[in-house]
Amino acid sequence: MKKIIETFAIALLGGLFSIGIYKGFIEQPQALKLLEQQAPVKLAALPIGEDGAVLDFTTAVEASLNTVVHIQTQTMSQPNMNPWMDMFNQGAPRVMQASGSGVIISQDGYIVTNNHVIDKANKIMVTLNDNRSLEAEVIGADPAFDLALLKVKEKDLPFATFGDSDGVKVGEWVLAVGNPFNLTSTVTAGIVSAKARNINILAYDPNQDIFPVESFIQTDAAVNPGNSGGALVNTRGELIGINTAIASRTGSYSGYSFAVPSSIVQKVTHDLLEFGNVQRAYIGISISDLNQEVADQLGIKDVSGVYVRGLVAGGAAASAGIKEGDIIYKVGSRRVAHVPELQEQVSQYRPGDKVTVTVKRNNDLLAYNVTVTDRSGSTSLVSQPKAESIKISGAIFEPVNKQDLERLRIPSGVRLKKDGDGKFSQAGIKEGFIITRIDKKNVTRPEDVVSLLGSKEGGVLIEGVYPNGTVAYYGFGM
Repeated sequence: MKKIIETFAIALLGGLFSIGIYKGFIEQPQALKLLEQQAPVKLAALPIGEDGAVLDFTTAVEASLNTVVHIQTQTMSQPNMNPWMDMFNQGAPRVMQASGSGVIISQDGYIVTNNHVIDKANKIMVTLNDNRSLEAEVIGADPAFDLALLKVKEKDLPFATFGDSDGVKVGEWVLAVGNPFNLTSTVTAGIVSAKARNINILAYDPNQDIFPVESFIQTDAAVNPGNSGGALVNTRGELIGINTAIASRTGSYSGYSFAVPSSIVQKVTHDLLEFGNVQRAYIGISISDLNQEVADQLGIKDVSGVYVRGLVAGGAAASAGIKEGDIIYKVGSRRVAHVPELQEQVSQYRPGDKVTVTVKRNNDLLAYNVTVTDRSGSTSLVSQPKAESIKISGAIFEPVNKQDLERLRIPSGVRLKKDGDGKFSQAGIKEGFIITRIDKKNVTRPEDVVSLLGSKEGGVLIEGVYPNGTVAYYGFGM
């Protein structure tokens, strides 16, 4: 028994000694190793600036919040032309309301927003961040870029400072400022997720000379219905984009939003203010993104750039010396790796401007001086005649430019820009209709509409054509 107890005691001491060895020399170093692994871990929600300090968005918000406005619109719905509906008063036009955002870009009241925010609106009201409400007029709009320029009669307004959207980097922090769901003055934060993104959301309509340009800045800043037309700003509060669209299966924010770059916004708004329309530049090529198959055929390793598939005979690119099969590498000083990037850069020029286009041919880089043109090949700038208001049921008519007259093959005409009180829409005439004759008499200027309809009583016959070429006739009583 004594021997058994001695053996047990020796075993117990040995076990305790082993445990001590493990605790002192094995377990403790392992614990230190785990701590070393955990040490570099940082909170994901704690943004750190380039100088190592905690990133603060308040400066950007203070610089931008008062420059963003709430836009509310009223639009007359098109009437139901079914006579059976009219018997029950179901065919009359109705007033529809919508809202969005806009950004003040000058102290004297110019505001940029999306075209789809104000399209076909009969009345536009702008509410400032200090709760003042002002009626706005449309200076110009362009569906190809989905941008519009408004004007309110006010001075000394806070306005946004434009930033360099070309220099914005993927991963950079940005803020979206707008009025989602009518929640005014809302700010959200995110990063630039991608650049030069084409999502095929803008309408393509060659009949109305609409050839959309999409080169969006993609972000993960939360944007919802009502944010359209609002500001995308950098951490300095500079305007780098106009929030325009979201990628969503539900209609609400799902993680990605898209903004028109400020480089395009500046060009479009300057053109609308100076000319009344956008001076679109073309270089006369058909293009596609470069892929591995084409790169292999050309014997090149760099699979980035824009492949020239074809040239317009006598166009700007062909005249400068660019050839089919070339790979466009730069436009000006900007590197272009994809079609949207090329379109974005070219869209910043006007017909008649000269730009250096660098192409890769047989692995050599060649620079060509290209004089860009308009779609017809002209280097002339064409102004849109200013709209003239006439006192007929609040309707606004405007002259038709030479390009549209030639495209539609009509000698003259006057466009119905807005149907304020719905008098013409009740007769079935939609906005955009070009009146060529009234009661068999030619219409050349808005003044002709005034003289022919101003004192008219009884029935009237209006003839004309829509921008897509559809000829129409309308008879109704004044």
